[in-house]
Parts: sequence; structure tokens; C-alpha cells
Amino acid sequence: MNSDTLLTMRPIKAVAIAGVLVALLGLTMIAWSWVPHLSLLVVIAALLFFGLLNKLKFEQMQACMIGSVGSAMGAIYLFSFIGLLVSALMMSGAIPTLIYYGFEILSAKVFYLSAFILSSVVGIALGSGFTTCATVGVAFLGMATAFGANPAIVAGAVISGALFGDKMSPLSDTTSIAASLVGVDLFDHIKNMMYTTVPAWVITAIIFWYLSATNTISDLAGIAILKEQLFSSGLVHGFSLIPFAVLVILAILRVNAIYTIIATIITALMITYTHSSPSLTDLGGWFFAGYTPAEELALGDVAKMVSRGGLQSMFFSQLLVILALSLGGLLQGLGILPALLDGMRHLLTHASRGVAAAAFTSLGINVLVGEQYLSLLLSGNAFLPEYQRLGLHPINLSRTIEDAGTVINPLVPWGVYGGFLAGTFGMPVIEYVPYAFFCYWCFLLTLFFGITGLTITRLSPKLT
Repeated sequence: MNSDTLLTMRPIKAVAIAGVLVALLGLTMIAWSWVPHLSLLVVIAALLFFGLLNKLKFEQMQACMIGSVGSAMGAIYLFSFIGLLVSALMMSGAIPTLIYYGFEILSAKVFYLSAFILSSVVGIALGSGFTTCATVGVAFLGMATAFGANPAIVAGAVISGALFGDKMSPLSDTTSIAASLVGVDLFDHIKNMMYTTVPAWVITAIIFWYLSATNTISDLAGIAILKEQLFSSGLVHGFSLIPFAVLVILAILRVNAIYTIIATIITALMITYTHSSPSLTDLGGWFFAGYTPAEELALGDVAKMVSRGGLQSMFFSQLLVILALSLGGLLQGLGILPALLDGMRHLLTHASRGVAAAAFTSLGINVLVGEQYLSLLLSGNAFLPEYQRLGLHPINLSRTIEDAGTVINPLVPWGVYGGFLAGTFGMPVIEYVPYAFFCYWCFLLTLFFGITGLTITRLSPKLT
């Protein structure tokens, strides 16, 4: 018996148990529309009962869960600081200013490409694909109807740009989860993702540039209104971009992510007091519940863009990480994950197979369960030991599960992301799926690099 497991079982039994658990997750999250936290608690309870039937003590199983959660406590701390950072960047005007200047890149002659590029800029600034789609995406779809553009192509362009930001922004919760889960530095993870993400972005941009040539649009009145609302908020100042400069410089210098974020927050606070004078009570409220502009300014779609951040906004992700890692610890401790891996270990003899297995597992969890976070957490937990056995640095795994997990969920009609977008965009997921090019290219490129060995980082001999 493995020292990390409490039970041993045959792979066929592990497959049967895993099938029941996936069905239970799917039933509760898809059929009953439960939030993933409740679904995870139900599955954890079922596994605890399974352990009880096998004469295991609760304390033993609890130790497995605590050990798994303890390995990712860095993510819990990081999420807290990210919540504070988003509030600071909003109140200082850093994010509103970046969005405002982002609107300047719009071109009526390349509307689809403009939608993709602007969504990428806003996605990086906000660190949330959901928020990007709900704000800029809705604005572009409104214009598409008036200007005769294909709404499905516009939706695909917005989703592609938003997911680029969701992957590459240090403010993104999925990016933080993927990095923390396998124990790599956040900015090292982002840098490594550039090998697949940048080529996917360029290819996608070329496709939308070609598609834009088939459509002629002469009016961008909707964007002009958003720009006017942003400017009237009093948050748009050129010098407000200084916190972003601090963030980028410290990241390049490889300063620890927590220290980088603290320095950026301090810089943002200094900028805030150059154009406004919030009280300490205001700051406390904004840092906890998220920045909210003055009531008289909180009008129009801009309010949705700038009302973000705070510790409270991170509670969902933090609790989800704790529960999902607890589930991972139980699956490991009860011998289910080891048995599943034993069943396929004879196939995982090369780096290419390890990358492909992790990628298709992340994709499969998205399709079967429809949950973006679980695709990261379960795949990361399951394949981290195998990547180390194959001599692969964990940074390869964090990239793979993002390329096959984060970007796939919007393509699943019954997925959390897909359901959100269908309601937000007012169109079935199947309509925009053919045009979400960025999502496909990320997945294909991560498989390509796994097969060829290009950009794959190996562990040094002393670490293997």
C-alpha cells in the first residue's frame, strides 16, 4: 500500500466509483443547477461514508483532506491579496484608464478583430472573462445587431479575447488556481503559458481580420457612449497606469507575487489620493466588498466594469479551492486516484503521453461535469505525481490544464461558463462555438508542444 493511501483497490473498481462520483456531480450541477460547492460537499460526504464502510477512522480521512488543502494554502493567501489589488486598481483609475485607451484601438473597418483585441485588453485588465463578456461583450453584440454584423462571430471574438485575459492576467482566479495547485510561481506560470497562448492569439487575430473584411461597419456610437461614461467617472488619468507599470516591472524582476501585489496596491493608493480623497471608512468598505463609484456616477454599463474587487469577491474561489482539494485528498487517500493512474501508468511512458492525458482529462471533466474549476483542480491533483515521475517540471502541467481546462468550459452548453454566456448573450452556445477560435488553438498547441517536446521544461536531475 502506498504510504499516502489508506486503501488499495483494483483499477476497474476505481473506474466504477469515479463514474458514480462524476454522475453525482453532473446531476447536482447540471440537472439541479447547484453551485459546485454544494456538489463537492455531497461527493465528499459520500466518500466519507465509503471510507466508514471500509472501517476507516474519520480522523484518518480528515488528515488526508487537511494535507491536501495545506499544500495549496498559498493560493488562499494569494486570492485575498488579489481581491485587494482589484479594488485598488479600480479606485486609482488604473483599470478604467486601461479600458478607456483600449477603446481607441477600435476600427470600423475591422470590427470583428476590434472586438477580439478590445476584449483581450479588458480581459487582461479585469482578470475575469465573465465580467468582460457581461460588459464589453454585451456592448459589441448590441452594435452587431444595428450594424449588420454576425452576432455569433462577434460572440466568438469576445469570448476568445475574454479567455485570453482570463488565462494571462495575474488578477485571474483560474490562473492563480492553476499555478498554486502545482506549486509554481504565478508569474512563472503566466510566462510559460505565453508559448501556447501568444501563437493562439496571433492565429485567432488573423482569422478575425479575414472575417472582418467580409463585413462593413461605419458607426461605433455605442463605444463612444461607453468612453464618455468612463471619462465622466473621473477615474481616467494617464498617470493612473503607473500601478500597472509597477506590477509588470516587479513581475519581470521575478519578485514574489505577494510582494509584487502589495507594492502595486500601495502605488495604487498613492495614485488614488491624487484625484480623490476617500476616507479610511470608504477604503475599508472598498477593500472588503469591492470598489463602487459614487452613486451619481454609477450610471450605465460602466458601473458594471468598475464595481469589482474586494476580499468578498474571492470567498467563492477560496472555498471552492478548499473543498475541491479536500476531495482530491480523499480520492488520493482512499486509493481511487492511485488506482486510476495505475490503470493507465503503463501508457504514460513519454512526456507526450503525459501532456495528452492531462489535456484530455481536463477536457473530459469540462464536458462531463461542466465545471471549469474542477477541471483544473482534479486534473492537477491527479497528474502532478505522474509529471514528476516522467521528469517533467510542474509548470508544464499548470499550462496544460489551463489550455485544456480554463478555455474549454465556455464551449460546453451545460457548463457553468456556457450557461452564463447563453443567458448573457441571448444565443445558444452552439451558435458561437464555431467562432471561439482561441479556445481551440490553445488546446491544439498544447498537444503539439507535448508531442514535439518544444517548450517542455524538464526537472533537473537532483529534483527527479
